Amino acid sequence: MGNYKPKKRLEASEYIAGILKGDRVLLSRAITIVESNLATDKILAKDIIQAILPSSGNSIRIGITGVPGVGKSTFIEAFGKHLIGLGHKVAILSIDPSSQRSKGSILGDKTRMEELTTRQEAYIRPSASGDTLGGVANKTGESMLLCEAAGYDVILIETVGVGQSETAVHGMTDFFLLLMLSGAGDELQGIKKGIMEMADMLVINKADGDNIRKSQIAKRQYENALHIFPQSESGWTPVVSTASALKNIGIAEVWEQVMEYKKLVDANGYFKTNRKEQQIQWMYNNIHEELKQLFYGSAHIKEHLKTLEKEVIEARISPVKAAEKIIQEFKSTI
Repeated sequence: MGNYKPKKRLEASEYIAGILKGDRVLLSRAITIVESNLATDKILAKDIIQAILPSSGNSIRIGITGVPGVGKSTFIEAFGKHLIGLGHKVAILSIDPSSQRSKGSILGDKTRMEELTTRQEAYIRPSASGDTLGGVANKTGESMLLCEAAGYDVILIETVGVGQSETAVHGMTDFFLLLMLSGAGDELQGIKKGIMEMADMLVINKADGDNIRKSQIAKRQYENALHIFPQSESGWTPVVSTASALKNIGIAEVWEQVMEYKKLVDANGYFKTNRKEQQIQWMYNNIHEELKQLFYGSAHIKEHLKTLEKEVIEARISPVKAAEKIIQEFKSTI
């Protein structure tokens, strides 16, 4: 299996040249290689990424998350169109650790962003399905570099699953946007404190019609809630605003705040420091994933784990002792 090579794979140099020219077809095919678990594709992916690295990094990376029903796709569509109107090229990537189980939750999203999908200046890529969130996050990060090298200067990374994926997205973006709804009292209960703490901006969406007054109240409640949190390392004070993606109200203000943030973090040096720290963290994430695959991918280990599981259930060996035993065995095979 390890030596199997899929048909129609090009040489690394052809993908690299295509990406640098902004060829969307070759970009998509390169991302498919990055997402693949085949041994030959992994080598090819590393070669492509290494070569495009000097051409990546020239974008602003924005993480977008929100509670279910917040209108994330509608917001991303309105925001993406606004950015294209300003002359930007926008890539939208998603992190959906559940996509392997649900098989296509994101395709629903893709059809909802109907106008954006047809625009040459926008590139929308569904989530890589992987066994672990770490694996999905690493592959999304690599896809992001390829998009940057292809000339996309705003990268939107959205979380589809609610939960751990926010931390992964926060760890690879420059600015973190949290979309909320106006029923603030209940919403504050429903959103994890940790996610609120990560946010650089809270946008209360669907602030139109009967919701306008409720949204204004929610805005004040969120502003009060944010004062409880410690000052962020970036020196930025999180902003709360209201918007209606459906009516295209408040969308321009979101980008203005992103630009204000960028000005501040460029001036105080946080932008570069944060990117460097993220690179290091990314290296460790890759080490963890590679080690996990090495360990759990071993047929011998898999077999032995089954036996140990049985022994643990029957209380013939303690879980701690079992773990020690399998690790020792793994070390002896390296």
